[in-house]
Amino acid sequence: MPNPSPQFWSGPIRYWRWAAREKPAFFWSCVIAGTGPLMLATVPPSLKALGYERASPIPMTYPIPPGPRKTITGYDD
Repeated sequence: MPNPSPQFWSGPIRYWRWAAREKPAFFWSCVIAGTGPLMLATVPPSLKALGYERASPIPMTYPIPPGPRKTITGYDD
């Protein structure tokens, strides 16, 4: 009978080694997903330190021209 799979809480490093061999898709998807919070905490400060500035937000409405509107003439039906 083969050895049972190691339990995570009894030895996490041993479990990660086992999962990397036996279930690589699951293992690497967890590794990649685990880097998300790490990147969220490290990338914005490092970009700011390198001088990167965010673009100004795009306008959500059409700008209304200042002053009164001109009345249009000559297009009577």
